[in-house]
Amino acid sequence: MTSHSAQETSPDFSPADGLTPEDPGYRRAMVGALCAGLASYNALYATQAVLPNLTESFGINPTLAALTVSATTGALAVAVIPTSIISERFGRRRVIQISVLVATLISLLLAFLPSIGSLIAVRAVQGLAIAGVPAVAMAYLSEEISSKHLSKVMGFYIAGNTLGGLIGRLIPGTALEFFEWRGAVFTGAIFAFLTAILTAVVLPAQRNFHPKQITFSHELSALGGHLRNHSLLKLFLLPFLMMGAFVSLYNFLGFRLISEFGLPASLAAFVFIMYLSGTWSSARAGTYIEKFGRGAVLTWSLLIAIAGLALLLAPWLWATLVGTLLFTASFFAAHSTASSWVGLAATSDRAEASSMYILSYYLGSSLIGWVSGFFFHHGWPALITWLCALFAIAFVVSLTLGGPGSVRARFARR
Repeated sequence: MTSHSAQETSPDFSPADGLTPEDPGYRRAMVGALCAGLASYNALYATQAVLPNLTESFGINPTLAALTVSATTGALAVAVIPTSIISERFGRRRVIQISVLVATLISLLLAFLPSIGSLIAVRAVQGLAIAGVPAVAMAYLSEEISSKHLSKVMGFYIAGNTLGGLIGRLIPGTALEFFEWRGAVFTGAIFAFLTAILTAVVLPAQRNFHPKQITFSHELSALGGHLRNHSLLKLFLLPFLMMGAFVSLYNFLGFRLISEFGLPASLAAFVFIMYLSGTWSSARAGTYIEKFGRGAVLTWSLLIAIAGLALLLAPWLWATLVGTLLFTASFFAAHSTASSWVGLAATSDRAEASSMYILSYYLGSSLIGWVSGFFFHHGWPALITWLCALFAIAFVVSLTLGGPGSVRARFARR
């Protein structure tokens, strides 16, 4: 990139004409971002609720079935940085619009694929299409929303993502009561496509975006600079560990509920309603950050998540549900806190920094989500122990953010 706009070079940048609640475009931006999350996250996890049904339909093991999720998140991870760079030239809004429309159109095709191989391959292509939303949406909001209201809107956006993930799993899961997996996936795809159309129509035109001339040398320099920033490196490691563990739990929780507790597949899918706890916690994270600080919110969120995972070792349904609730709410609070921290830790090229965070997020989802299948093969306790270990590492990393003097403050009473 041969030239830079003010928002990329000044750490104190704040758009002079950023949208505020008094502007008509403010609500359109919030609704558009919400719908983009609903559509894209619906498409992203289109097959997760029907994984047990895929194993029966194709006669495969759970690890192979889980590749229909990991292939999508892995392809998304590969595409997120190139998509972010493309948006620097052609605009965030256009990338978001194309992304949601293409991704949800692909969702409509999934029900007609003849084999598990073709399903995994097309899901990988779908991951490439979905990448435009997570790669660009945060940068779009950062540029278009007034800095005074950005934390609230960003928390709202992430809360909207949790709703998208919930509905993307809940619709197919509920439809299993009436259809086999193909009909269930197609039902969810119809909702996703309609939401994508709404996104393309509602999202307001950009006012603070300035196209840039893209050069490979500058982008390489920007990425290298972020990798030399120790704080950013730690923030990039956190989503890899957290999202990997989160997706792993939900990939295999349905199998546990069906085989161990005897729930029908349609009822087991209702476990995804736990996402509503993440909707609440991610929206509340901004308030807690203002009161207690980012370090304290992140550290305590990770501790509570580990406690929730530990409850999942108990052989009772109530403990499984309570543990999942605690873990889900804590995960989204931690993710919301860490993702907003990236913009503060990056002193320049913030779009690239956000993309690297998202890259790590979905790379963890893909790689750890796949590896966790081997632990699940050795039993539920092995899987949960593995997930606890991942979050324990994340907890240790969180303690080092903000300097050594901040550790005591996080546990001090206020």
